[in-house]
Amino acid sequence: MSNSNAKGNRRERQLVNEFDERGFAVMRAPASGSATERELPDVLAGDGNAFYAVEAKSSAGDPIYLTGEEVEALVYFSQNFGAKPKIGARFDREDWYFFHPADVYQTDGGNYRVKKETAVEDGETFDDLQATGDDEEATDTDVRDVLVAVEQGVLTPEEAASMLE
Repeated sequence: MSNSNAKGNRRERQLVNEFDERGFAVMRAPASGSATERELPDVLAGDGNAFYAVEAKSSAGDPIYLTGEEVEALVYFSQNFGAKPKIGARFDREDWYFFHPADVYQTDGGNYRVKKETAVEDGETFDDLQATGDDEEATDTDVRDVLVAVEQGVLTPEEAASMLE
């Protein structure tokens, strides 16, 4: 196992522990990152009010990149599972920050990028994730996120309609 894979696995375990400490039921998907037929998110977490599928990425300080395929798989799985898709980003000496895929910068090549400054300024924290779970109805932010995902081509209009029902 390469050092980057070992570091990524360690970061995923840390993420699982942090969700657990906050009262979430949580599991790390054992097949995440491997060559399986089904793409799975790295972490699933729920607290009875909110359920999240998280694709976790970490970096020493360079921007974090995700392929369009990774993000599409996360959104697809989340929709079918009934979870909110989140990209979890952690930079060295920083906390975890979370983004809905629609809120992440999309490059001209169709990939997604999270910069450290963006994560610290605009990312959701664990406290934000717990507070979000208190709402039973879709919020204006949820609707906006879905509409942006349609605009970016991450979701089809039919998928968006079923998410907003």
